[in-house]
Amino acid sequence: MPTTSAPRPPGLPPSLTYPEVGVGSLLAGAATRYGDRVAFHHRDRALSFTELWHSACRFGHALHAHGIGRGDTVALHLPNCLAFPVAYYGTLLAGATFSPANPLLPREALHAQLDDCAAKAVVTHGRLAEALSGYPLEAVIAVEPADTTTTDFAAFGAHAPATRPDVALDVETDLAHLGYTGGTTGRSKGVRLTHRNVVANALQYVCWGSGAVPALDEHGDVTVERIGAAGEWDTELGTGATINLTPWFHAMGLGGLNIGVVSGTSVTIHDRFDPRAYVADAERLRVTSMSGAPALFGALLACEEFHTADLSSVRGISSGAAPMPHEMIRALLDRFPEAVLTEGYGLTEVTMGATLGPSWRSGTRKVGTVGVPIFDTEVRIVPVEGGEELPPNTPGEVCVRGPQVMRGYHNRPEETAAVLVDGWLRTGDIGVLDEDGYLSVVDRAKDLLLYKGYNVYPRELEELLTDLPEVASAAVVGRPSAEAGELPVAFVVRAPGYDVSADSLMEAVNARVVPYKRLREVHFVDAIPVSAAGKILKRELRDRLPAPPPTSPSPSPSP
Repeated sequence: MPTTSAPRPPGLPPSLTYPEVGVGSLLAGAATRYGDRVAFHHRDRALSFTELWHSACRFGHALHAHGIGRGDTVALHLPNCLAFPVAYYGTLLAGATFSPANPLLPREALHAQLDDCAAKAVVTHGRLAEALSGYPLEAVIAVEPADTTTTDFAAFGAHAPATRPDVALDVETDLAHLGYTGGTTGRSKGVRLTHRNVVANALQYVCWGSGAVPALDEHGDVTVERIGAAGEWDTELGTGATINLTPWFHAMGLGGLNIGVVSGTSVTIHDRFDPRAYVADAERLRVTSMSGAPALFGALLACEEFHTADLSSVRGISSGAAPMPHEMIRALLDRFPEAVLTEGYGLTEVTMGATLGPSWRSGTRKVGTVGVPIFDTEVRIVPVEGGEELPPNTPGEVCVRGPQVMRGYHNRPEETAAVLVDGWLRTGDIGVLDEDGYLSVVDRAKDLLLYKGYNVYPRELEELLTDLPEVASAAVVGRPSAEAGELPVAFVVRAPGYDVSADSLMEAVNARVVPYKRLREVHFVDAIPVSAAGKILKRELRDRLPAPPPTSPSPSPSP
């Protein structure tokens, strides 16, 4: 039976009631509630909640004027910027499906993703628009357009009504998101998430983190009401401030965007991670929370200013995407003795997340765990080969069931059937549930690597290597790195007659992948070790990794 002993927020019911509304209602309710409060700030510009709502409505109407609406897909090929939330909510208010595209995707991979999601329009940035040249689209809308072949984002919808588009939605079946995850094979798969999935997951986390329950305001839009025990949560709704570096094309970043909107948090966008600039803004803005992957906190702890700045406003620290080392947790708690530190677990297939540590002051936080299942979410551990639920403290495959679990993979019925069984999502991750319901993830899906919280799929790199005539066979494993998590390292068997160098192979592969997937080392071997069943023995290769070079290679640009 699924675990029922896990702790719950004090004063809140064990289950939430999720309004039957579209994702656009999250912003509509926030605009009514928070009004002129700053929602997002970037460089020298800001958007209030009201301004964001009006801009999103105009964008939705403009899409309709271009014949794009319910059942169509709009891809956002953007870095984090003020245009992103406008286009995101505007797309959903128009009834269309939002599909995020990493702005660093190589041209070939980008076009393949646009093919798969059948995008009718793309919102991009002027400096990225060249990657779309020659691809047939009904509209290419560019922030800071570089030429006249694209539509200026600032002009798109500028004269459209600032009222909610009239769209009928079926929140249980209409897709809000069609996000992409590489999967353990490295093949990019579209994850089908409905409006119900997205609204539920946002409210699960907002309510867990604030002691609130969902409600509808006087207009029938989503709001939340705090009913939790007094003194358990420090930051009142509509008073939070934070700095965001997590890309919104990533599931964790996008989930955070919706959570921030519903909770009324003012979010300052940083284009890149500069620890000193981050600390300076955190002090100036009196941020109430800090969130990101462990690599962010590792860099902050190494920054002298982080230890001397007045950061007494920080009340919450949250981490995800990769396990946080115990030493890092202790260092952060020493720096912020009054803050609550939480870790969570999720994946694109559960919209954003499935577990989180207790965010209330009296909650028990267990170092090394990723918390407990959030509202209306069940987690169980089963044998990898299938079978009945395992007893506590026994490693096995993590399975998740809840209102945030995807409908399935886009146009991939066989792969959907393999991971969705009787409503349970088989994550492929190996984990342990203890007797109190706390989850620890002890291994990752097959050979998945994590570089600064980003998924790196060895199979993708292996295929790019073996596509080269100079390579007979190849295998990619991860080298542990305190700064980055894991660095992709290749073992290669040269093809007969070729005397190719490691540098030339890395150059050929790295030109075809986003920066965080780039190979950091290539080692030549006579043969790739395999089992009797023909499976590559990657553990043996990891054991054969030579000592790292005396000086680390120059890091690639952060994604």
